[in-house]
Amino acid sequence: MTEERTSGLTQRIAVLPLWVRLALLAVLVGVAVLLSKWLVLILLIALGLWPITVLVGLAALALFSIPRGGWPWMRSWLGARLRDLAIPLLSILTALVIGALVIMFTDAEVYAALRNGQIVYALRVGLRNVAVAYGALYEGAFGNPLDILEAIGRSLGGEGIQPILRAVRGPSDSMVQSVPYILAGLAVALGFRAGLFNIGAEGQIGMGWIAAVIVGFSFTGLPMIIHLPLAIIAGAIAGGLWSSIAGFLRARTGAHEVITTIMLNYISFRLAEWLLCGPLEAVQGTCRTQEIAPSAHLPRFLDHPVTLHWGFVLALAAAVVTGWFLFRTTWGYQLRTVGANPNAARYGGISVGKTYVMAMFLSGCLAGLAGVCQGLGISHNVALGFRAGYGFDAIALALLGKSHPAGVVAAAIIFGVLRAGAARMQSVAGVPTEIVQIVQALVIVFIAAPAIIRAIYRFRERRRERIEAEMAVFSRGWGA
Repeated sequence: MTEERTSGLTQRIAVLPLWVRLALLAVLVGVAVLLSKWLVLILLIALGLWPITVLVGLAALALFSIPRGGWPWMRSWLGARLRDLAIPLLSILTALVIGALVIMFTDAEVYAALRNGQIVYALRVGLRNVAVAYGALYEGAFGNPLDILEAIGRSLGGEGIQPILRAVRGPSDSMVQSVPYILAGLAVALGFRAGLFNIGAEGQIGMGWIAAVIVGFSFTGLPMIIHLPLAIIAGAIAGGLWSSIAGFLRARTGAHEVITTIMLNYISFRLAEWLLCGPLEAVQGTCRTQEIAPSAHLPRFLDHPVTLHWGFVLALAAAVVTGWFLFRTTWGYQLRTVGANPNAARYGGISVGKTYVMAMFLSGCLAGLAGVCQGLGISHNVALGFRAGYGFDAIALALLGKSHPAGVVAAAIIFGVLRAGAARMQSVAGVPTEIVQIVQALVIVFIAAPAIIRAIYRFRERRRERIEAEMAVFSRGWGA
């Protein structure tokens, strides 16, 4: 019944004239922009109070299911959408458990207690360290739920929204960290769909970052409505052109993109060092560019200390456009066909070489946008050592999200949460941030080898053909 209503609404919208649909879209976008401040504030509160948010969502779904059959319909609806999430969620849980064991048994006090035969005391100290570390990780990523509720009460009492802004800094930092992850993950996932393994996202991020900042400080006096889009486009094109070098070499010479993108990474690193300590250096000895003009800043939604900016919207829009391109356009179909079987695609009249170049260009554009968001939204300049490893983590995001834009967004938010909470975990609990990298690496291992999770939790084996179909998109990039 629900699907019929949705289909009917879609058909009614589809028969409207194009100008009417565009007008409706413009109105919706305008309303969203006008209410963006409050919509983002609600989003951050919902993230900080995510257990309550989940319960409210389930309650609303239960009410929605009453006229549709009640619990059987609700169970079927949830099962159809959560069935494929079991492996990723258990992978994350298992990685966190192993990370807890590493925290427990790498503490000097625990070692001393074990040497003295105080096993119970050692376990108590180890568990306390894990609780403190993961508690700090959670608070750094989501904030303190009690503080958020108290802040809401104070704001309702007439103190304005400033108490809420201080309380939701954790969710804000998580979303800020997820922005480059989303874009870099989309870049690698799009390459996977074309049968290409783009390991050069890190270099492409750097090229996009530098290009956007150059445009940001080179043009002064321009209005934001011109300057900001110009800087964004420049960064995206710079990343795309840099990546298309590997696509061109693959198409014309057969040079494998894994090798060429790795080499291009090193070239971009050295090129960036020369530029930042040479032609682009603002003050001698700093190896840093000058600040970009305010008209090139990606605006923030809310006041300090919330740092979430419009790059988050740009990343979500890129995910939507990428999904539409891959699954709703002829070019996207051709790209996926080449990724599945280039020989069959060539036999069907598709230019495999042009598809490789196009895929690498688009992948580089997405990676370049990740650098754009960092340069225009966070740092407002480029300094030596600006790389943060987002491009290499993006490989894990594409794997975790199964090369689907929606899955990549979810995986990127998870990695953003871990990265945002890692700093507080180190400052409060004294646990190094490398623990988070261990957790991320373990998640990759478990996602890449799901048989491990199935063996641990005794899942039933799925059909071999289905497993091979899921892994095909990841293995094609390694082929000749």
